[in-house]
Amino acid sequence: MRADARRAAAFEAARMYYQQTQTMEAIASHLGVSRSTVSRLLATARDEGIVRVSLHAPGARRAGDLQEEIAQSYGVAVHVVPSVAESTERERLDAVAAEGAALVQSLQQPDSVMGMAWGTTVAALVEAAEARPVPGLAIVQLNGAINPQGSGLGYVSTVLAQAASSWGASVHLFPVPAFFDYPDTREALWRERSVRQVLALQSRCRLAVFGVGAFDAEVPSHVYTSGYLSARDVHDLRSDGVVGDVCTTFLRADGSWDDVPLNARGSGPTPADLARIPRRVLVAAGPRKAAPLRAALLAGCATDVVVDEVTANRLVHLG
Repeated sequence: MRADARRAAAFEAARMYYQQTQTMEAIASHLGVSRSTVSRLLATARDEGIVRVSLHAPGARRAGDLQEEIAQSYGVAVHVVPSVAESTERERLDAVAAEGAALVQSLQQPDSVMGMAWGTTVAALVEAAEARPVPGLAIVQLNGAINPQGSGLGYVSTVLAQAASSWGASVHLFPVPAFFDYPDTREALWRERSVRQVLALQSRCRLAVFGVGAFDAEVPSHVYTSGYLSARDVHDLRSDGVVGDVCTTFLRADGSWDDVPLNARGSGPTPADLARIPRRVLVAAGPRKAAPLRAALLAGCATDVVVDEVTANRLVHLG
């Protein structure tokens, strides 16, 4: 059988088997071949991409169904990135980052301000971004990055510099601690002209991109692994019902944040601050981020969500 004829026969066998649910015996009779030939034709259809078979665990929802359910539940635009069972967490993160980068680039506008929070997911998004200059684009750092050891700013500046290179943007760093030792120190520094200039630029953001942090994410969240929090801080946060953070503002499972003590010392925008930005893209990968993702959505942090299929399914099951 010639190659083109075999492919045509493979298509017909696959159509009858998968769409019409015909038995192999019925297909063999229709095509005038043996049952073993039908089996080989179905294998050819799979090997050559004529038909693709996917498995979904019991109770799991397809990406399209997940998108619709999450959108209806939380009032956001949703992009669910399909996952295959054998994907590693890093592969899922990379796929979500690529989808998030494409979405962010479609939303960028010339002569506008975009806010970026730092973290593992945003760093992956920047790495995945295509080089496409946006005239007059300014990128402003949304939350401070200096940790108690005096480091952290270098990590963030490298990520933002790469974003600036890809998009031809100017960068405005926010050279303050992620968390101050005392709320009064933050309030005093917020009165400094240099800091007020950055805060004013943040208030002009028309687009923001950020991830969601979790205490025990599969791909570790930067804020929980790089010396920003003491063991006592983590204990107190967990005891207070905190499940994660957005832009280093900590959230409880119900989306509340305003009376979490550590937030009084934080430098990041609150969900109320973020809500003033017209488009807010939240990118998340990894099922252990489902709880903080739900908290962020309940808090109104995002207008757009990019998430992998496994995490989306977990989010839906959290209700």
